[in-house]
Amino acid sequence: MIDAVNRLARRVPNGVLYVMGAMPFLWLVWMTATGGLGPDPVKYIERHAGLWGLQLLIATLAITPLRRIGLNLIKMRRALGVLSFFYILLHFSTWIVLDMGLDGSQILAALWKRPYILIGFAAFVAMVPLALTSNNLAIRRIGPKAWSRLHKLTYVIAIGGVVHYLLLVKVITVEPLIYAALVATLLALRAVGVSRRRTTTA
Repeated sequence: MIDAVNRLARRVPNGVLYVMGAMPFLWLVWMTATGGLGPDPVKYIERHAGLWGLQLLIATLAITPLRRIGLNLIKMRRALGVLSFFYILLHFSTWIVLDMGLDGSQILAALWKRPYILIGFAAFVAMVPLALTSNNLAIRRIGPKAWSRLHKLTYVIAIGGVVHYLLLVKVITVEPLIYAALVATLLALRAVGVSRRRTTTA
């Protein structure tokens, strides 16, 4: 079963992943044009874009642990990361442009008064260098080791995203707890993997 999935993953062009990843955005565009986003379309876009970005980010983090059990989806990691950044960018752009109206004083006041916004914004800012270096040219210029160290920020960003979501919701429900549990599990698996590598090389 795993071998079949690996063969299929190798055959799927990266372009297909980007097309599939664009589907939620195209659906949002369609729903906006047809008035199907409900009484508060701005909040609807903010919420769904943010959730899709977080889900894709968690999927990106899951690639390495899955590889350890034989499921090799490494080819998809870059596309998942870029798509995650796109939806997080949409999430914050919607907030800044449509919700805050590009009012700098209002934006700064919101960042000061609402810690969850500041945490989320910091996580978004940390994603920018990762998005800018998600290409082969950047890897060659900064070197594979430096690139790998930089992209370890993904774990910090994931923690920031989950904390942002947990503080955002007024009542904690199952959904944000699931995301928190997934990120915690992936961090634990990474810690175990690092510990094993150090033991092996010691």
